[in-house]
Amino acid sequence: MTTTGPRTPGPLARLIAPVRRRVVAATVLQGLAAGTGIAPLVLLVELARGLLAPAPLDADRLWLLVGGALLAALVSLLLGAASTVVSHRADDDLQLAVRRDLAAHLSRVPLGWYSRHGSGRAKRALHDDVGEVHQLVAHTVPELAGVVAVPLVTLVYLVTVDWQLALVALVLVVAGVALFARAMAGGMAKMGEYARAMGDVSSATVEFVRGIRVVKQLGSQDQASSRFVAAADAFADFFVAWSRSTTAVTVGSFLLLSAPTVTVVVVTAGVLLAAAGRTDPVDVVAFALLAPALCAPMNAIGARAQQITGARGAAARIADVLAVPELVTTGTATPEGARVELRGVRFAYEPAPGDEAHEVLHGIDLTLEPGTVTALVGPSGAGKTTLATLPARFADPTGGAVLVGGADLRDVPADVLYRTVGFVFQDVQLLRASITENIALARPDATPEQVRAAARAARIDDRVEAMPRGYDSVVGEDVQLSGGEAQRVAIARTLLADPPVLVLDEATAAVDPSAEAHIQDAVSELARGRTVLVVAHRLPTVVGADRIVVLDDGCVVEDGTHSDLLAREGAYARLWAAWHDQAAPAEEAVR
Repeated sequence: MTTTGPRTPGPLARLIAPVRRRVVAATVLQGLAAGTGIAPLVLLVELARGLLAPAPLDADRLWLLVGGALLAALVSLLLGAASTVVSHRADDDLQLAVRRDLAAHLSRVPLGWYSRHGSGRAKRALHDDVGEVHQLVAHTVPELAGVVAVPLVTLVYLVTVDWQLALVALVLVVAGVALFARAMAGGMAKMGEYARAMGDVSSATVEFVRGIRVVKQLGSQDQASSRFVAAADAFADFFVAWSRSTTAVTVGSFLLLSAPTVTVVVVTAGVLLAAAGRTDPVDVVAFALLAPALCAPMNAIGARAQQITGARGAAARIADVLAVPELVTTGTATPEGARVELRGVRFAYEPAPGDEAHEVLHGIDLTLEPGTVTALVGPSGAGKTTLATLPARFADPTGGAVLVGGADLRDVPADVLYRTVGFVFQDVQLLRASITENIALARPDATPEQVRAAARAARIDDRVEAMPRGYDSVVGEDVQLSGGEAQRVAIARTLLADPPVLVLDEATAAVDPSAEAHIQDAVSELARGRTVLVVAHRLPTVVGADRIVVLDDGCVVEDGTHSDLLAREGAYARLWAAWHDQAAPAEEAVR
């Protein structure tokens, strides 16, 4: 005999566990409210029975029925309101707790996670997915109680009135539910396909919109939009096929469960039975008023099922984000100096499920001395950006160690690390705040003159002074910055922070040639007494570097100055020649 342990709760059950009791209470209250809401209709039937009875009217009883109907309606409203308050308070507490947990966790995950997944996944978890769970807790689960309570209470009453007519109504409901179940068969799998298809369309849309400027410049709109068109076509084909396979049975289900259909069928049957003397005509009034209540809530089942499915998917995505491993700091070391050492560094990104890990850095040994500029160059995919992010601890190496000032980065607290290592990458992010606040982000206590000095060093001061409100201009409101201008603001921010170690990954990729030259001069001045690591594909930008390290397939293949490497006629010389053959003519045309 095989025994199994207790069933492990799913992500949704674990997520709502802290508010489960309040959700249950809200559900019970909503069930009571829905059941009590039938009472006024029942009392109206009894009122009609009293008014149509051949015996003399009993005014006291009739007024008692009217009062009871009003009281029942009031109690139903109060119970429903109490359910809403309890469920929404529970939902408020749950949203706050989950968003706090997510925010705290996301602040501790490797920065490289954001590089690989972008901000969209974090935004979806914090906003969209929490919103899906909100719908479940505040609305879906309590309302399901009404979907169940109303038909049950109604059916019990109608059976006591006339079992024959109750059977007619029940047959309609059962047939409608059976058709709906057939339409929803495989719905979970289809919803997963739907979500994936929509995700492909969203990704293709974002990709196309972000690259539209380059696309229009190169005149390759058709080629660039092909992925979006393909994703949209695939979604349309999937959705049309799904709709065609379910439309007939879905429409049939809605027709059978619609209030007009049930009312007409049941009243017609009641008239025939009354004409045959097999039921009391007054009983037909009961079914005319209450038979729709048997089926009306059923039409809400489909929407509620979709909401439950959506909440399960949202909870799973939230759990996935919370499961991202955090960067753990094992000590309280403080770097002494600005020397950067990579000792036998290996690195492999976490593989997708079912895939093998692919190592992108293979035993890198490299020492970057203070006061020098070291440039990383190499073909695309050589591992330059991956290597450059390790001193900023975007991730920990899977082998070897990275040291700054003699301290292993795994022993350096985050606040100390980011006072020591600064970085400017291609994807510049500015806050919707003033230019001053954006530059002083790492040093909120900086004086206006210190902010301006950093801006002058980054060659953005003249542009800021020309803005409507100068340094008080708000990014995204008073002024829209170009990519190069935003990059120079980010460089000014790093200059003001004044870290002893700087990592620049294509930091001048989006600026014009004259501004690029100014920024290179500023970086050279900053390098005095500091360690600067530059990643570049545009080789002329690193000609003056103290040292050029050539990577290929995750390994250091050459190391030296520009002139030394050219003289060797090796990998760097080939890169230099290729750049001149391909990129130089295009850049000369731009100049």
